[in-house]
Amino acid sequence: MALTVGLTSMDKATETALRAAFDAANSELQGRFQLVDETAADYVVIDMDSMYGPMGWLRLHAAGKQVIGLTSAPRTQADFRLGRPFDTVAMIGMLRDVATHGGVDLAALAESVPPTRAGTASAPVPQVSNVDGIGTPAATTSGAVDAPSPPAPLPPPAPIPAPARATEAVPEPVTPEAVPAPAMPATAVVAEPESAVGSVAARLQPAVEAASHRSLFEWLLADGLRGRVRLQREGSPALWLDIDERVYVGPAQLKPLDACFAAQLEREDFEAVDQAAWSAGTAGSEARPLSRLTWYGGLLAGNGSLIAGFDPAARYQLLKWPQTEREFPRHFRIATAMMKGPATLAEIAEGSGTPLSEVVDFVNANLATGFAEPWVEPQPETAPPPRQGLFSRFIRK
Repeated sequence: MALTVGLTSMDKATETALRAAFDAANSELQGRFQLVDETAADYVVIDMDSMYGPMGWLRLHAAGKQVIGLTSAPRTQADFRLGRPFDTVAMIGMLRDVATHGGVDLAALAESVPPTRAGTASAPVPQVSNVDGIGTPAATTSGAVDAPSPPAPLPPPAPIPAPARATEAVPEPVTPEAVPAPAMPATAVVAEPESAVGSVAARLQPAVEAASHRSLFEWLLADGLRGRVRLQREGSPALWLDIDERVYVGPAQLKPLDACFAAQLEREDFEAVDQAAWSAGTAGSEARPLSRLTWYGGLLAGNGSLIAGFDPAARYQLLKWPQTEREFPRHFRIATAMMKGPATLAEIAEGSGTPLSEVVDFVNANLATGFAEPWVEPQPETAPPPRQGLFSRFIRK
């Protein structure tokens, strides 16, 4: 039985591209999936980056559907994730995850049916004996057949050179291990300013840079580190930071890192590590975007009060849907209320049914990452100057 997939909450261009990628991927997977209407589908792809994506996810989740989130974010609240931008290879990987969840063994299917290349049709297996094909086992028949011509004088089969050409067309990817790592200094050094760190950094950076002791949140805002460093605090797991690549390796959840954010740190607290130490310490762990730590630092920075430099009576708005964490389930409700339009902190708390202190912390976190900003009422349009024509002269007279 084919697994059913649907599409919803996306524009026509995205839907067209998804259909094309699905058709190519489904051909590679021997047609084990079927694209149907979302109401009849067991798995539904939804554009989480669109305005109505999160609300669509909430509706589908309540209906018991398995949701596939199409998003450029590294994580999603949906059951499955399809990264943006996507292609046939990404679609195949996502469909394999869906097949595993649906109990379909694609590996066993691949053993019984020879794979086909994307965009080409599978060739029928010749029903003659003692004939060798590329990637196809020799077939036998029960009845007597005429012996084929001796294989020696035959020219090489046409499919043989195809893999060689494909290999030559695709350059060998260069992995980070293949590039010699630069020599690391004994201690971390000051880096160039980071781009796009949010409006909080712009307001707090002068004061932060003047202080010798800073919290981890302030170090991230001031961008006073470079290269790969390790931070280890008592009561907290090790935190590995790659400042240049803007990623970190640490626990999957954020709350175990509270001790790192509560301490006042000096530059010497960040231990510079070389390639060997980094590889050994992060082996088997997932790298996550450094902005996630900035977000969490902003969440903890105010402790229920708005970060200095922002007006508690102002209206605030989300510029786009933020990535919410499973550790804070009420953040989804806060984000939903803020996406309706600019509102005061009290109005957001009332609209989301969430305590005001949680709303303030959530706004702080998204101000730090640039997902939220204070709303500024647009200036009224000025009236155009009077037209200077022939009849206007007579009117003035």
